[in-house]
Amino acid sequence: MSVLISYVLLGLSLSAPIGPINAAQLDKGIKSGFLHAWLLGVGALLADVLYMMLVYLGVAHFLNTSFMKTFLWLFGCFVLTYTGIESVLNAGKLTKSQKKADESVFKSFISGFFMSVSNPLTILFWLGIYGSILAKTAASYSTNELMLYSCAMIIGILLWDLTMAAIASSFRRFLTTALLSFISIVSGLSLIGFGVYFGFQAYTLLFQ
Repeated sequence: MSVLISYVLLGLSLSAPIGPINAAQLDKGIKSGFLHAWLLGVGALLADVLYMMLVYLGVAHFLNTSFMKTFLWLFGCFVLTYTGIESVLNAGKLTKSQKKADESVFKSFISGFFMSVSNPLTILFWLGIYGSILAKTAASYSTNELMLYSCAMIIGILLWDLTMAAIASSFRRFLTTALLSFISIVSGLSLIGFGVYFGFQAYTLLFQ
């Protein structure tokens, strides 16, 4: 049981560093409430699970080729920059009485998935972290135990998504309209910043 809990804690710690998904969750929770923020995180988690499966199946090395990394850096640049610009432009239209139904929950889920699946850092992250965990665990445990510990990591990530969604939606109740708009702009600029970084990485790969 202690080993299982340690993998849940690992999932929590892997999700905690601030990145595009956390920034987007805060923005989504403040704008649209808990469910939208949580489903954005679940969409990102689905991408994580996809890459975990690819690492497990041994086909992730294909995603680590120069061509695929360049394509994903460019795609990630587009997704994050577009999302960030949309957040900034819509910040002035944000009001505390904005209805949660303004955007479908499915769109929140899909945006989270594409943000994560188009992020080359996600690939490198799971190749490095999960790949090493896989090598270590496979040497000591059975396949069933390996799947159990992988699920424990996913539970940890899911718990972090719930925490982020709860924090963001709680902020929504206490902030003024002006502050809500300001946070939305900051979150949008953060996403644009990540997008620019991704674009620079693509440029470096193309012209190195």
